[in-house]
Amino acid sequence: MEDAEKTMIENIPKKTGKSLEEWIDIIKSKGFKKHGEIMKFLKGDHSITHGYANYIAQSALKADAPDVSDEDLINDQYSGKEHFFPLYKTLIERISGFGDDIEIAPKKSYVSLRRSKQFALLKPATKTRFEIGLNIKDQGSEDILQKIEKKNSMCSHNINISSVDDINDDVIKWLKTAYDGAK
Repeated sequence: MEDAEKTMIENIPKKTGKSLEEWIDIIKSKGFKKHGEIMKFLKGDHSITHGYANYIAQSALKADAPDVSDEDLINDQYSGKEHFFPLYKTLIERISGFGDDIEIAPKKSYVSLRRSKQFALLKPATKTRFEIGLNIKDQGSEDILQKIEKKNSMCSHNINISSVDDINDDVIKWLKTAYDGAK
């Protein structure tokens, strides 16, 4: 936990009259499920400043969220697309060889690969297409590497593959390029 967060938690009782745990219990008892309704309640009914109300709301929603393991997230991604799981495992094995500083972070629909920042994501996009998203600066499209033109995309480039046989030297080269660029 960062120092700023510790200070925030320590100051909640002084600024609001109740501890973080007490606020979480109150919010749960009210049945609030959305950030906005919690904020309205805390700011409107209790005159809590925006910063503290936001922290309390986020903490309450996090406390109420079901625990989902990384394994569960990955299993859900490959449900109905099990044929792509060997492809995913092969990519993870090859990428892990780049260095010991890689964070593998499963999300709901993809797996983020990070170094100091995200350099790639792996996603079973459809039943016939597996996407490798890459962040590579100053690079146009080239052979299998396709530049993504969307401004708000999480990645700059994309490689689409459909089987373990598609994981060739070019795919690994572009993954390594993205990894190297994420220092």
